[in-house]
Amino acid sequence: MKILILGAGALGGYFGGRLHQAGTDVTFLVRAARAEKLKAEGLRIKSPRGDAALTVKTVADGSQGGPYDLVLLSCKAYDLGSAMDAIAPGVSEGTTIVPVLNGMKHMDALDHRFGAARVVGGVARIGAALAPDGTVMHNSPFAGLSFGEREKGRAPRASLAWLAESLKPAGVDGGLHSDIVQDMWDKWVMLGTLASLTCAMRAPVGDILGADEGERLVRETIEECRQVAAAAGHAPSEKAIAAVEGIVLARNSLFAASMLYDLERGGRVEADHIVGDLLARAAKAGIAAPNLRFAYAHLQSYERRRARETSTL
Repeated sequence: MKILILGAGALGGYFGGRLHQAGTDVTFLVRAARAEKLKAEGLRIKSPRGDAALTVKTVADGSQGGPYDLVLLSCKAYDLGSAMDAIAPGVSEGTTIVPVLNGMKHMDALDHRFGAARVVGGVARIGAALAPDGTVMHNSPFAGLSFGEREKGRAPRASLAWLAESLKPAGVDGGLHSDIVQDMWDKWVMLGTLASLTCAMRAPVGDILGADEGERLVRETIEECRQVAAAAGHAPSEKAIAAVEGIVLARNSLFAASMLYDLERGGRVEADHIVGDLLARAAKAGIAAPNLRFAYAHLQSYERRRARETSTL
């Protein structure tokens, strides 16, 4: 079987590189400049799980080298439209699309474009970034990729079972998940809390918790996100909430959402997809969500200012 990975950035580069390293047939769909750099220098990974410099296959168009059995989609939410255009030529009747974007809003767009039968659920858990020189910097002890059929308990299709087996020698955690949609919601509750607060406060969780009202604000925001998930029929379990608390209530932690780093360097942010969609669902369900309201207004204000200042350059 053959995998097409959109881009060779932090997520796609790491997971695709590890699969390639383990002998899986992987092709990266990348822009010309990235293709030239990969050809000249290879796909370079720096990681506590081992460094690598890999010679990989690249294409400039989804129609090249296909059709593909599986497409791994790891773009930013604001690039989803162009990402769908890019992969479309490589998608055939039998292709499975595994998106690992955060939140849930992207699922409707993918279903509409490719048909729900081709689109499964996916969750990536990894701390990684792309260095200025193009190196994939894996900076967390964990590197997990989970996926599965969106219908709870449904037997996985052959391509997903194959991907799960391929991940084992690649040293990637996760694999098949029998309730992947719940897993997606559980991560969204965590990330909705983390992104809202670290961006609004411009600080990692440890500094927020050091404020007089910090812990109270964190717990309130967890509860707002939990209520939204529950209203959608995906209330997190006690174990899942404990996992969220373990991340966002960790004293002295320097952990923050990657959205904060995007914001601090003046880049685009996934405000609408991660925070705005939670708030919209809260309003629809009649849930008061004052902390999400404030955080989303903060992010929208940033986006308006960025757009204005960028347009004058």
